[in-house]
Amino acid sequence: MAVARFYHLTRDPPEALLPALIGKALEQGLRVAVRGRDLARLEALDLALWRAEGFLPHGLCGGPHDADQPVLLCHEETPAPELPNSPRCLITLEATSVGKDEAEALERLCIVFDGTDEAAVTAARVQWRELTAAGVAAEYWNRESGRWTCQSRHPAA
Repeated sequence: MAVARFYHLTRDPPEALLPALIGKALEQGLRVAVRGRDLARLEALDLALWRAEGFLPHGLCGGPHDADQPVLLCHEETPAPELPNSPRCLITLEATSVGKDEAEALERLCIVFDGTDEAAVTAARVQWRELTAAGVAAEYWNRESGRWTCQSRHPAA
């Protein structure tokens, strides 16, 4: 079961953090799905990942080779085990929901939220409460000191 890692963005957009999260997952041999609600943002992320330093092989969900993609950017709220690329790592944006069953099926779960958006912060708090109440371990990460550090841990029940 994955630990739900909550990444609180206060300085940078998700495009600044995602290459690092994706890269670490790929280094571990994990396929990745990035799930968001805003198709335009996913399309912008697609372009940003092609321009990122280093090569991050990926595709935008809905293409003919989705099952072959090591990283798949998905607009739908399809549970990770049902995604065409069979990801072991899920990164969510824009308060897309993740349940206990989905967390249990993953090796890595990253919930990225915009700390300057009160609705996103509220949604992240709700997700934290729901996941930890369901017995999923959770960690809260922020970058106040200039580098990403884990500020809080909630063990699995």
